[in-house]
Amino acid sequence: MSKLSPFPRTSAQEAASRLNLSHRPRRNRKAEWSRRLVRENVLTTNDLIWPVFVVEGASGRQPVASMPGVERLTIAEVAKEAERAASLNIPAIALFPYTDPALRDHTGSESLNPRNLVNRAVREIKRVAPEIGVITDIALDPYTSHGHDGLLEGEKILNDETVALLAKQAVLQAEAGSDIIAPSDMMDGRVGAIRAALDEAGFQDVQIMSYAAKYASAFYGPFRDAIGTNATLVGDKRTYQMDPANTDEALREVALDLEEGADMIMVKPGMPYLDIVHRVKETFAVPTFAYQVSGEYAMIQAAAQNGWIDGDRAMMESLLAFKRAGADGILTYFAPRVAEKLKAQA
Repeated sequence: MSKLSPFPRTSAQEAASRLNLSHRPRRNRKAEWSRRLVRENVLTTNDLIWPVFVVEGASGRQPVASMPGVERLTIAEVAKEAERAASLNIPAIALFPYTDPALRDHTGSESLNPRNLVNRAVREIKRVAPEIGVITDIALDPYTSHGHDGLLEGEKILNDETVALLAKQAVLQAEAGSDIIAPSDMMDGRVGAIRAALDEAGFQDVQIMSYAAKYASAFYGPFRDAIGTNATLVGDKRTYQMDPANTDEALREVALDLEEGADMIMVKPGMPYLDIVHRVKETFAVPTFAYQVSGEYAMIQAAAQNGWIDGDRAMMESLLAFKRAGADGILTYFAPRVAEKLKAQA
């Protein structure tokens, strides 16, 4: 009598109970080597962009409480991490400043300081790790006292006046050595104005990665903690960031930015908007990136720290989802951790 069943079975009975299947998909999943052979999407270090927060100071790091494992870094520390990124084969880092509140004003004038925090950080990174790509954010929110991405008159964002400032900001960042200018402000017409300003200043080879489909999302909270705008933001950003209910609008935004000269586009946030990533890639077939934003990162980290999920597996699975949707690359705070893991597996 079988130990697995209380009922004895003859060989004839076993043969009769066997399914007559022509297709058994599990055959391709029977072993690790077979799963690797038929794998449709692969995550590599080439897919990673590492967002880094930079803060004033001679040395040191400041933990971001709402983003476990993420810190604000002084320029000296950012330079060290740029060298680390290069050693891990991460193609690029993206810089975001925590501006001293004393330097923030109604017009975001510090954004036009050639010696501001971001511009000095870019120069230092290019000095110590010239092989790493540097992406810089174009928006006024880290520099304004009201926390908005543009000039504010009463409760109204002044689109065209803001765009004029963004174009000047972009040229200053290009002069500092930025490789990719990434406007995240969502003002109308800013890509064309930035492209024209860069070209006129002799920076024809500086790329533009447009935040083409950036949604007014609840997932940005920890990021705003990191750059210090949660405490200063007046109102919300729904008059310029996109409505989370809309998908066709994202395609129109992407089309406009490509027409104006964007070299690559971004969808933000990431996982809640994988349908947008897929539609954009299928429609335009251009370099398409997604941002796994701070709230996404914080949720995975918090659940992992509480023992509710396997943090490493969730991290890798979440990033593979971006690739499956069609993203060519992902901005993720997990970048160095993922790169270390991939290096160990090689």
